[in-house]
Amino acid sequence: MRITTVIALVCAAAAAVNGTAHAQTAANFPMKPVRLILPYPPGGGSDTIVRPLAQRLGENLKQQVVIDNRGGAGGNIGMELAAKAPPDGHTIVFALTAQLAVNPALYKKLPYDPLKDYEPITLLASGPYILLVHPSLPVKSVKDLIALARTRPNQITYASSGSGSGGHLANELLNSMANVKMLHIPYKGGGPALTAVLAGEAQVLFSPYATAKPQMESGRLRALGVSAARRLTGVDLPTIAEAALPGYDAGVWYAFLAPAGTPRDIVMKLNGEILRAASQPEMKSVLSKSALEPIGSTPDELGRFMKAEILKWAKVVKDANVHVD
Repeated sequence: MRITTVIALVCAAAAAVNGTAHAQTAANFPMKPVRLILPYPPGGGSDTIVRPLAQRLGENLKQQVVIDNRGGAGGNIGMELAAKAPPDGHTIVFALTAQLAVNPALYKKLPYDPLKDYEPITLLASGPYILLVHPSLPVKSVKDLIALARTRPNQITYASSGSGSGGHLANELLNSMANVKMLHIPYKGGGPALTAVLAGEAQVLFSPYATAKPQMESGRLRALGVSAARRLTGVDLPTIAEAALPGYDAGVWYAFLAPAGTPRDIVMKLNGEILRAASQPEMKSVLSKSALEPIGSTPDELGRFMKAEILKWAKVVKDANVHVD
């Protein structure tokens, strides 16, 4: 091979390396559209939250942010896809409590590791479930429900949108902390679970606020408490923690992450731009309608939070003997 050819090849390789390094700096990131993986089908609550934020984020980054809905297997399909994406910041994922804290305990073979396969970006927001009961159940407070459940082990039934769902585990956490036994009836989705409680087929339900609100206001179901650590603004309802079980907290939370190995400066740029997008009035309105409280953590804060949540929900899943595979 001629020396000039060798030199040309070496120069080309060096240029490629320099180009890659150049592409992976925050100064000129992003260099192409950003793919935002959502591990749920289109049209759900997460979709409603992330779409307006993605539009504003794209405006901030001066690149389109394309939402890629990859639902299935409790979110595992989308999470695995995100974990295997190139770690250059052009793929991020929007995940919930289920994928980042619950699934590691639920699934024997999880195709991703929440702590090893991703770089935390930010904890966007959190929100509560509302503890609802059918009016025929003779209870008017969380303490009443616990007292009645202690006299009727496995006789009071609670509905959920499926085994391992947020509502299921919120009720199991209550069972564990209150030392009571209520009988779980899983349904195929939140709608059927709500319908069952309205019809009196089951007596208790942990429901997202947006779904619970009309039932509370109409009196068709009685609200007893808020599952999160803090009360809902404008809603005269105590938290379960203050009403009966100090330390109880079963809210749902939402976070952004990138594939492991994504450069720190790009992670920090994404953190800043996502929080800037979330601070806009239209996004505050979207979060408020879903009774979500903006948080806006640093990457390190999210990482520590995830570790604590994984330990917490692993105990709940183990104590309840919950499995989905």
